[in-house]
Amino acid sequence: MSDRLDRARTTGILAVLRAPSPELALEASEAIIRGGVTGIEVTFSTPDAPAVIRELIARHGDAAYIGAGTVTTEAQAAQAADAGAEFLVSPGTLPHLTRSMLDTGRVVMTGAMTPTEVMGALELGVDVVKIFPASLGGPSYLGALRGPFPTAPLMPTGGVNPDNLAAWFAAGAVAVGAGGDLANGAAIAASDWSDIELRAARFTTALSAARG
Repeated sequence: MSDRLDRARTTGILAVLRAPSPELALEASEAIIRGGVTGIEVTFSTPDAPAVIRELIARHGDAAYIGAGTVTTEAQAAQAADAGAEFLVSPGTLPHLTRSMLDTGRVVMTGAMTPTEVMGALELGVDVVKIFPASLGGPSYLGALRGPFPTAPLMPTGGVNPDNLAAWFAAGAVAVGAGGDLANGAAIAASDWSDIELRAARFTTALSAARG
């Protein structure tokens, strides 16, 4: 597997962060990192996502793995790369967009659900195929994809929680993306940082158990 994926593999969990303001995004990220999850995917659903990415990198440097999510345009890919994002994630795999993402030199993760879509993403040369929404098939579906794609770097996103984390890794996930069960929208809107930190701590404990 590519050395480019060492950071993603080591981090294990990418918190898919959607926040209503840059300030709340930063506060939520800090709570997630305090809870032990150091992978933060700042989505372009968040206002001024590049500024959030830039600030998180300034604060944490190599101690956190910071990237951009919900990349749907070539301009967003460029903005995220300019901000220092280490990885770029798109919910789907559009050839022209994927090529632009790859041109940045960053780790590229693009979405797929069916075997045909996985083949398309791999053919374009992405680093990681994001299986989304993974909740539709669960860990057993990821395991089934391992049949025709035994060495493909697959990252399930959607439906990942502390209770099933071990099952995702047992099915062959290189890493997982965690949204609402980790970067919970209601808790972020309410500035309930203790809740967010506790959620992250549960994921951290589950990851340690899965790897143990």
